[in-house]
Amino acid sequence: MNILITHNNFPAQFRHVAEYLGRTPGNKVVFATKNLRKEWFIDGVNKVLFKPDGELPESPHYPLVNNFEEAIRHGVGMVRTCNALKKKGFIPDVIIGHSGWGQTMFLRDVYPDTPFIGYFEWYYNANSPETTFDKRRRSDGQLAQLRLRNTAILHDLVACRHGITPTAWQRSQFPSEFQPKIAQIHDGINTQYFAPAEGGRLPIEKLDLPNADLTGAKELVTYCSRGLEPYRGFPQFYEALPAILEERPDCHVLIVGEDRVCYSAKLPDGRTYKQEMTEKIKVDEKRVHFTGPLPYGLYKQVLQASSAHIYLTWPFVLSWSFLEAMSCGCLMVGSNTEPVREVLRHRENGLLTDFHSSEKIAKTVIFALNRQDSLTDLRKNARQTILDKYCLSKCLPVHLNLLAQAAKDGPGRFK
Repeated sequence: MNILITHNNFPAQFRHVAEYLGRTPGNKVVFATKNLRKEWFIDGVNKVLFKPDGELPESPHYPLVNNFEEAIRHGVGMVRTCNALKKKGFIPDVIIGHSGWGQTMFLRDVYPDTPFIGYFEWYYNANSPETTFDKRRRSDGQLAQLRLRNTAILHDLVACRHGITPTAWQRSQFPSEFQPKIAQIHDGINTQYFAPAEGGRLPIEKLDLPNADLTGAKELVTYCSRGLEPYRGFPQFYEALPAILEERPDCHVLIVGEDRVCYSAKLPDGRTYKQEMTEKIKVDEKRVHFTGPLPYGLYKQVLQASSAHIYLTWPFVLSWSFLEAMSCGCLMVGSNTEPVREVLRHRENGLLTDFHSSEKIAKTVIFALNRQDSLTDLRKNARQTILDKYCLSKCLPVHLNLLAQAAKDGPGRFK
């Protein structure tokens, strides 16, 4: 079977699918990406580059048209790449691609007989909980820009044979007329890799982190996010630290992630949210450690050594790190927001807290640290939740069956 996979980044959500397909005899797998990342490779998978076409033109309606113009550039660049693949004789039996950036938008024209599976993460809505969560009033222009972000997504929703999205919460954000076309299938968590340390929590003294002196630490509060930003509750978390550190003198804090923005608006003065919060909130810097991004092995050890793991999010896309932490048997403190509540049940497999209140976040974390022994079942139940519903061994076959069935069914009604 010939399979075309496309995502701006490599391998991103398609890592497990690509790994399986690449090692399966008889498959020819091409992964088209904008960022080749030479350090990443997958056996049996041929990485090819698509380059967005040209530069963003000046427009009197900027920034309204900015996202769609960017999508067109991605789409045109992907068409070029696919035409080059066709000249070399590569015709996919099935395509799976991440929708939203635009590179999948014109694939129907290049491969009219190839079924397309769209990976849909989010549908933007001016009245959605995500947009109204911070209670900030949006201008008419901002609301219009938000709606226009769906343009490329809508093209893919029409053109795809099937859609997939990781969680029920994310699926619920799409217009009701498209929801029957979208299956909820999580990417899957490798529960054999993300597992508790042998014998329980990893002893803190075995955690060898560069630039993090954990001397004297008897408890670890952990926080992990791709970016340190409002969408993932970084300001509220940091505001909670003084109370936690005062109440728990033997506690250290590990903050894993890049000092950047992935989803939130950037600060107007050019500073990062880390800079803003460390200037605003004074903590014992000998006990609060910013590790930056970590390789998988060290990141897993941080989770295994955690006394309490904090995950805060707006009503938005659910992070892999949340489920990976649960798979490692972390004692979870999560925000009482829709994507978290889909997975975390208060006092059953974790603790819920108020996203907006740093005081309540601190109290919940202190409660968790005070009752390590009596809350052991929450750790066990957190892992069991992932084993039951999000384990790779259960999710991956569903992805693979969907792709195989689409390829077997052949051309659809869209040409």
